[in-house]
Amino acid sequence: MQSTTIILKKKIKHNLMQFFNQKWDNFGDRQKKYAKKLWSIISYKWRWQIAMNIPYLMIFILDKTVPQVHEFDMAVLATITSRFPVSKFVSAWFGLT
Repeated sequence: MQSTTIILKKKIKHNLMQFFNQKWDNFGDRQKKYAKKLWSIISYKWRWQIAMNIPYLMIFILDKTVPQVHEFDMAVLATITSRFPVSKFVSAWFGLT
């Protein structure tokens, strides 16, 4: 037996899907074309954002399981960035300086 909250959630989901399907059917061909292009741009940016954040996700996961991550020497990072200033390179590349 399903509880009333589960039934209510299913009803709300069904009503939302029905509402958006009705709105989609009311779109003209040109509006559908632009909506699909907009969605492809948004979803591309989401995929790109996820791909860019994978290294940070891995560090977060390793941080919880590998104690050596906590022993990282910040002096090493300072040495690397002083020899190759990434922030200046990126800002110059985008023309921000």
